[in-house]
Amino acid sequence: MLKKGWFINGEEKVVSETYEIFHPHTEEKLADVAYSSKKMMSEAIEAATNSFPIIKDLSCRERADILFQAATLLEEEKEEVALIICDEAAKPISAARGEVDRTIQTLQFSGEEAKKLAGEYVPLAAGKGGEGRDAYTIHEPIGVIGAITPFNFPLNLTTHKAGPAVATGNPIIIKPAEQTPLSSLYLADLLTRAGLPKGAIAVVPGDGPPLGEVLLEDERVKKISFTGSPEVGKQIKKNAGLKKVTLELGSNSAMYVDESVADDLDTVVNQAVNGAFAYNGQVCLSTQRIYVHEKIASTFKDKFTKNAKNVAFGDPRDENTQVSSLIKRAAQQRVLQWIDESVNSGAELLIGGTPEANGVHPTALANVNEALNISCKEVFGPVVLINEVQSSEEALTAMNNSNYGLNAGVFTNHLSQALNMAHSLEVGQVMINDVPTLRFDHMPYGGVKDSGYGREGIKYAMEEMTELKMISLNYTFGN
Repeated sequence: MLKKGWFINGEEKVVSETYEIFHPHTEEKLADVAYSSKKMMSEAIEAATNSFPIIKDLSCRERADILFQAATLLEEEKEEVALIICDEAAKPISAARGEVDRTIQTLQFSGEEAKKLAGEYVPLAAGKGGEGRDAYTIHEPIGVIGAITPFNFPLNLTTHKAGPAVATGNPIIIKPAEQTPLSSLYLADLLTRAGLPKGAIAVVPGDGPPLGEVLLEDERVKKISFTGSPEVGKQIKKNAGLKKVTLELGSNSAMYVDESVADDLDTVVNQAVNGAFAYNGQVCLSTQRIYVHEKIASTFKDKFTKNAKNVAFGDPRDENTQVSSLIKRAAQQRVLQWIDESVNSGAELLIGGTPEANGVHPTALANVNEALNISCKEVFGPVVLINEVQSSEEALTAMNNSNYGLNAGVFTNHLSQALNMAHSLEVGQVMINDVPTLRFDHMPYGGVKDSGYGREGIKYAMEEMTELKMISLNYTFGN
């Protein structure tokens, strides 16, 4: 049985007060993990503050080398790390391996961007009285970053905060999700072995509200990067004061399938099934709402149902498993309640809706009223609705009828329709002829409305972890 601590000053420290984490699928005990106190969080902030002058003074090449070395080490250890993710998050092993591969990429992108972070020349002579002056801007690190991370991508989404922090010369403190601290502890050790100065990364597991309160109240913490629920995100924004804030808060991503793609419907369905059920639907970008033109809706639903029947439910360590248990039993019960609510309100259950272990078999519903939870809230489970529409205009209205606005997908062979919808959709990213469950680790990523505030994606996260400074030189002085 593992006994895991917290990570500070370059090493993991085991403490007497712990909490238990259990395998979400088998319910077997995985580890006793440090139950960190507010005092421990303050100690982590102190260590990070002390390390700031050291990491700040590293050259961009030295920071890049640390990140590249971390990527190399992770490549050598990826099967071991995939098993950590598989067990603590009940992520099917194939998906866990995919997360590790993406994390390697995220570290590599961070290293590349560390070398490219640059300002610009400012022509002061463009303004009256600015003659004889050159000016340029630089990006300077801001200080301690507080990162509050989710369970669903416990390694890669944490690296999306740690990688840019290292690249910009900022120390980072990670408060991982209670269920998935093992990946964060591994990441801190990985970066330290790769050469990151001691104190520049800390992992403080435990109860979110009290530990997050310390991060918010301590003036030495200059930025909070949070991925989680809109309710918590709004509280962070409200109480953050003058700290910088980035919030990634979820979605109920929608896509439209136009009649013009009838000849490619098999391809669309394959993507849609994967987008809806990848990692048990516990993906912020999970395809939750599908609107299909009425002329092809019946065929689409038939093909989708047949395809979904082949999605294997089982133990996450089984190589054939595609869907497994949700992160906890309470999540399973909520998803089942929302399915029952939809059926009782007249929706058609096309497939699924049955529980197993702590999960739910892949589920598709048709004719779902837009006021129901399945439509207007984030399911975060393997459930998708498929509703018929008469036109792309009707689909656009339905897709925008949401408090969320992260990703959207549009399948069409009409360029003007694609561009009109892309410009009109109220989301952060629009995927043309791709499902909304698509993210590349170097692209800008973030939402509007209740989906978030600010942007991630390595380059864009780095910009939000720096302050822009302008330097002017009067070269006529003394002449």
